[in-house]
Amino acid sequence: MAFAERLLAAWYNGHPALALLRPLELLYRRVVLRKRARFVSGASAAYRAPVPVIVVGNITVGGTGKTPMILWLIEHCRKRGLRVGVVSRGYGAKPPSLPWRVAAEHSAEHAGDEPLLIVQRTGVPLMIDPDRSAAVRGLLASEPLDLILCDDGMQHYRLARDLELVLIDAARGLGNRRCLPAGPLREPVERLDEVDALLYNGASSDREDGFAFQLKPSALVNLRSDQRRGLDHFSPGQAVHAVAGIGNPQRFFNTLLQLNWQPVPHPFADHAQFSAEALTFSPTLPLVMTEKDAVKCRAFAADDWWYLTVEAQPSPAFITWFDAQLERLLPAQQP
Repeated sequence: MAFAERLLAAWYNGHPALALLRPLELLYRRVVLRKRARFVSGASAAYRAPVPVIVVGNITVGGTGKTPMILWLIEHCRKRGLRVGVVSRGYGAKPPSLPWRVAAEHSAEHAGDEPLLIVQRTGVPLMIDPDRSAAVRGLLASEPLDLILCDDGMQHYRLARDLELVLIDAARGLGNRRCLPAGPLREPVERLDEVDALLYNGASSDREDGFAFQLKPSALVNLRSDQRRGLDHFSPGQAVHAVAGIGNPQRFFNTLLQLNWQPVPHPFADHAQFSAEALTFSPTLPLVMTEKDAVKCRAFAADDWWYLTVEAQPSPAFITWFDAQLERLLPAQQP
């Protein structure tokens, strides 16, 4: 088991050696709190866009379902007649210049895997830049928009926001509730008292402090042909090589088990780069990967490689609440 995996397991399952990291945690907390205090007090300036900005993020290291939720928000806002844009850091991307407008035909190397997935799925205007405020300026300069969704960016205080949505893995929660490196938190747990809504990925029902949402598999798509197949394409009990380079690979493997397939798990680091050699496994079986991984593998995919599409399904209570926020932020644009 790699060091990163051991550390992740310790954060969520406990390990006495983590006590040795608490002095570093205290230093980290001090830096994080001072940074936020500068922006809250106005000592450091934040850019406020001329349109509402909604940040979708988390305070934990690892995946919580942000990309599927961003996809749902895009479509939901469009149904209400809103012109939506997205900004992202573009983790791991190496664009020719910044800010960089992502197009569907770009490579994941230039655009980043998650931004490219979002654009290929929705065609939404999307700009990447580690400086999210620069990304927003660039996006608004390129076309008129009513609303900006910020993919992650909870801790990027240089961009003022009108709404903060924080996603939490319902099964893993906040781990040992300690900050890096002694725990998985990017900010102290008290930060959650200041956000607008908590969404629990995988929760079966709404909670007292937040809303539930589920990630539901919807189809299999062939990487080479783009053929779309139903979830009954594989017979129950079918063995498949399962590839996941996401923040929480086990969630993907569990989804395949719930579909009554027999995944042979191949976890990779989040945002991992792939090659045909790295994905050549024995015995020969169909290969199923996440959609985020697929955007990096089409060029060398074999005939029997597939990706699983998933759709976010937030609770009715969240939809009602979110629509009320849109009416508050954009009263003139609402139908």
